[in-house]
Amino acid sequence: MAIIGNIIKSVIQIKDTLTPESHPVENQKDVLKSLLETAKDTAFGKHYNFEALLEQDDFQTQFSETIPYFDYNKINNEWWYRLHEDQSDVTWPGNPDYFALSSGTTGKTSKRIPVTTDMIDAIRNAGIQQVFALHAFDLPPDFFEKEIMMLGSSTDLIEKENHKEGEISGISASNIPFWFRGYYKPGEDISKIDDWDERVERIAENARNWDIGALSGIPSWLELMLKKVIEHHNLNNIHDIWPNLQVYTSGGVAFKPYEKSFNALMGKPITVIDTYLASEGFIAFQARPETTSMQLVTDNGIYFEFVPFKPEYILEDGSLIPDAPSITLADVKLDEDYVLIISTVSGAWRYIIGDTIMFTDIERAEIKITGRTKFFLNTVGSQLSVNKMNDAMLHLEEQFDMKIPEFTICAKEFEDGFYHCWYIGTEDTAKDSSKITEALDNFLKDANKNYAVARSKALQGLKVKLIKPEIFSDWNAKNKKKGGQVKMERVMNEDKFKTWEEFVNQ
Repeated sequence: MAIIGNIIKSVIQIKDTLTPESHPVENQKDVLKSLLETAKDTAFGKHYNFEALLEQDDFQTQFSETIPYFDYNKINNEWWYRLHEDQSDVTWPGNPDYFALSSGTTGKTSKRIPVTTDMIDAIRNAGIQQVFALHAFDLPPDFFEKEIMMLGSSTDLIEKENHKEGEISGISASNIPFWFRGYYKPGEDISKIDDWDERVERIAENARNWDIGALSGIPSWLELMLKKVIEHHNLNNIHDIWPNLQVYTSGGVAFKPYEKSFNALMGKPITVIDTYLASEGFIAFQARPETTSMQLVTDNGIYFEFVPFKPEYILEDGSLIPDAPSITLADVKLDEDYVLIISTVSGAWRYIIGDTIMFTDIERAEIKITGRTKFFLNTVGSQLSVNKMNDAMLHLEEQFDMKIPEFTICAKEFEDGFYHCWYIGTEDTAKDSSKITEALDNFLKDANKNYAVARSKALQGLKVKLIKPEIFSDWNAKNKKKGGQVKMERVMNEDKFKTWEEFVNQ
């Protein structure tokens, strides 16, 4: 009998019973007020007169009208650079203990995003909220006694000046609570290994020593790790070695494109729970099994705003025009794409995180990630978003009985006009690409009226190439750091795409 598991599950159930009902709109007012109050004496707070904003009855509106939008380059060039000159109280009190390195999906150059002690606490608190939300998934008591494999970036952080640097998953893992360390795998020693291939090799070697009940990590890299364990031990599937594996918490990207290839590595169904942890903070998590949507963490150090995702508001680099209108949680609508704007306890203010989201339940503040502002393909008016691309890949998987864990696309000009050039990652490269091209084109015409109009005018058609999925991970390994938070860019500009095609042809 799982005595400890029963106790933990009972505590989670009691906590849920005693927790008062959440009111996301009111939570957000309180969070913004707290952010302004805490930062009013910083250089940023004085520059934008937070003290005066706090005196306004409608301080949310005044806040959005007073503070401009910031992407990483703008806030770093105007404010965060001072943190590296040993200045304190710049956009948040004190000086951050950590900087999260993030190249995202766009290139080699790392962003250095401040991570304060307050943000570490906020991430930890959101994680605890997610644990307590597990009551809704009705997991068996013995699940709470199993170990958790967290495949992130290295916890061997870089010592630099008066702070440490690393990817957010490594920073978070290096700050796990003492009571959790007994559950945490692969453990401190292996987690510190910087070389991703070496770390995965050590995981494979030690896999039989662990009783893994849950997995956590970005799907693409987690799949490669699971394949390595299966290959190393000559298994049929991962449940042959971890029979008690029951849960996977996915993060970083939408899980749906990876679902079919991921499930092929399992011996039995497991519960998949989506999370939304970015370098800038823990934004949302799936709180109930009836939906794959995630609930915004509205009471824990992040204030959210939303800009309607319309081409006229988006610049070519994915940033916003200065006067793009924003709304608060009180005014959002269902099934509309929004650019997500955040202000945080790490001193990010009206920060364009680069993601687009859609609300699926306003009362619960539940969302789905629909894409990236930079990955919005609007050449010749096609207005193709990543969620439509993901839907198209799922359609192809079903129609042609194939697995497509990766893809990328570029709008490329040829002598006779523009084409959408697709590279689709699949083991089934012998499939008829002409039939796949026709099916993809027809699906997008039916799913997106703007695409259909573009196809009748300047968009001449599609060019589809089927390649092995490992080419995508090899590309990421060559251009960025392998594993961790690295994600494949879904849309490339022509210059980047030229380099990509040269790489593929090699």
